[in-house]
Amino acid sequence: MTGHMSILTCSNQKTATSFRLISKKLFGKRVEMFHSKNSLLLTDTTPVYTKRESPQLSIIVPCYNEAENIKILVSAIDKALSSVVWEIIFVDDNSPDNTIDVIRECAARDPRIRGIRRVGRKGLSSAVIEGVLSSSAPFAAVMDGDLQHDECCLVPMLREITEHGYDLVVASRYVVGGDDNGLDGIWRHFLSKGGSSFTRRLLSIQLQDPMSGFFMFKRALFEKAATQMSGAGFKILLDLICSSSLPLKIKEVPTTFKPRRYGESKLDFGVILNLLKFIARMKVKKVLGGIS
Repeated sequence: MTGHMSILTCSNQKTATSFRLISKKLFGKRVEMFHSKNSLLLTDTTPVYTKRESPQLSIIVPCYNEAENIKILVSAIDKALSSVVWEIIFVDDNSPDNTIDVIRECAARDPRIRGIRRVGRKGLSSAVIEGVLSSSAPFAAVMDGDLQHDECCLVPMLREITEHGYDLVVASRYVVGGDDNGLDGIWRHFLSKGGSSFTRRLLSIQLQDPMSGFFMFKRALFEKAATQMSGAGFKILLDLICSSSLPLKIKEVPTTFKPRRYGESKLDFGVILNLLKFIARMKVKKVLGGIS
């Protein structure tokens, strides 16, 4: 993280004073000025991340009304991924709380952060698809913007792919070492566990937590599956697994689902209805031979 420095030529002290006023109006940054003879040394003391490398990992964060969480999440990911070249792609569904403005503020200071504002279309799954397809990193992760997913899982998840050859790694609340205590209330616990059990049985998916919204994968396999994905509803993990033309080598790693700090849960009856529709559609597709 560095500041910017430039040397400007000024005819006199009056010019330097005028430039100070103009620069503050134009840039709104903290500046320090040193006047020496005919030279004006202008130093922007606001930290800026200037190094830009091709990312190894893209983190896709679909969001809606998460303005209070964005900066906290960016800081947490930066700390957790100190050994990884990363980027974050926020996909915002035109949040009324101006989430995109906070994203742009972060992006102005750090080129590893990008934002996509979607107007006239909504939905977590389609937001994730757009985010992944805008990435060029070899690996991508999906996590929520509500701070309930544990960013410390990202490095172990990436290691399972790069060192052990897995195609898809799921952060699971329901394997040994996992925890779902961050779910708010008995109703959400019931929906999560009940939905996972229901999904496993009907779709014959060998995952303990098929409802997880936190997972990582090889971007190339997502690219191949994207044209077959429904893009509907919230359970993009199921959509990816069911749309892949080849069997996926999948690993679950334990995660702790943290309590929400700000904002409100998006889980409602409409989400459950979309899940039921998706499962019904996948069952029909499987019967017709669309899924091997």
